[in-house]
Amino acid sequence: MAEDGGGSNTGIVAVLVIFVIVIVLAFLAWQGGLFRGRNTRINVNVSAPQPSQQQPPAAPRSSP
Repeated sequence: MAEDGGGSNTGIVAVLVIFVIVIVLAFLAWQGGLFRGRNTRINVNVSAPQPSQQQPPAAPRSSP
């Protein structure tokens, strides 16, 4: 039947299995956005200001 003293190995395996389950659930929650896992993108749109092409001032029109 069951050996005496074999319970400690079962306890270690149970702790490891629970640990792996917690890690997997945390990863899935992170990917699902529970911890804002996918909302960390920062849109850095840096561009130099374009020089405005100014037209020379219109010549004054003389009225007759």
